[in-house]
Amino acid sequence: MLSVKHVNKSYKKGGLFTRERQQVLSNISFDWQQGECLGIIGESGSGKSTLGQLLLGINEPDQGRILWDGKRVKDRKTRLGNISAVFQDYTSSINPFYTVEQALMEPLMLHKKMRQAHQGNIDQLLHQVGLDSSYRQKYAHELSGGEAQRVCIARAVSTEPRCIVLDEAISSLDGSVQIQILELLKNLKTMYSMGYIFITHDIRAAAYICDRVMILRNGHIVEIVNVEQLKDVQSPYARHLLQMVIT
Repeated sequence: MLSVKHVNKSYKKGGLFTRERQQVLSNISFDWQQGECLGIIGESGSGKSTLGQLLLGINEPDQGRILWDGKRVKDRKTRLGNISAVFQDYTSSINPFYTVEQALMEPLMLHKKMRQAHQGNIDQLLHQVGLDSSYRQKYAHELSGGEAQRVCIARAVSTEPRCIVLDEAISSLDGSVQIQILELLKNLKTMYSMGYIFITHDIRAAAYICDRVMILRNGHIVEIVNVEQLKDVQSPYARHLLQMVIT
């Protein structure tokens, strides 16, 4: 289980020598349960991507704790094999000098339990994300956006993590491709018995794939609600977001 307790995060505002700081996250607390898909929703500047970086150990909170099964997430050994990620910018997520096969082998080779990975593993991963073995020797620039993101998803699931953090993972894709990727994520969730933290500004996408959603505004949690109860949100801001979707 992932536990976030009283997390605060700020960054320096302005020049190098300034002491002024901008508060990005304030007193963030929530728990992620094994196997669930938790959506983190917010407009630009809400702090959702900063929160994603903290969950992945890319940055550290100024205050508070982020724990995985009681151990600090910032410890790489804690994250290894437990938490993986898929980002918005799929073009920079794959080394341009790597073939698809090399890109998929990279996380497998880093994971001790997977070092015996062979050709069959790669073909299986490609098949699971809707690609065939002909993609093994292709490079990132030879892939469409949807194909590249499928490769990134295959990389993320290759070590069979318990949780994948998806940070705006579909927002750069065309509408029809977004639906295909959401369906793929649903299928993989069942196949691997894993869960997601789905960071997005798109309430429709979150409602389609998530069990619960957490709404952020200006670095604060506004509301956490089950997807089935989205229409019954209490806060004015959450109702405003829903109204934007309806209209």
